[in-house]
Amino acid sequence: MTVLLDTGPWVALLSRNDTHHKWAIEQFRRLPPPLLSCEAVVAETCFLLRRSGFDPALALQFIERGVVQLPFVLQEQIGSVSALFKRYENVPASLADAALIRLAEINDSPLLLTTDSDFQIYRRHGRQMIPLAKP
Repeated sequence: MTVLLDTGPWVALLSRNDTHHKWAIEQFRRLPPPLLSCEAVVAETCFLLRRSGFDPALALQFIERGVVQLPFVLQEQIGSVSALFKRYENVPASLADAALIRLAEINDSPLLLTTDSDFQIYRRHGRQMIPLAKP
């Protein structure tokens, strides 16, 4: 199983006042590292942490320690990500969402850690549900 990390759980883990804080702690304890993500998720996480009054560098420590890895290279996946934007323009998908959908496509047995209900709509390879861990 490959665990993919979205913004919501990462922010919830680091923000004691977040609604999903306890759930996020349980997930990070339960799921084996490394968790895979992308730079768009890191950017969202840092932005939301700063906006909530937390140090965005807290998220970067997870990358430095190897708990979170960033194997997604947008330049290598640009065609697939562009196609996902077109497919989900009615949602609309963010860059982080499209990158995570693509990560779910290129990894066998993915499990996406998220708080985002849009991932119940998104499909990998066009038709397959993305297995989710969500509150």
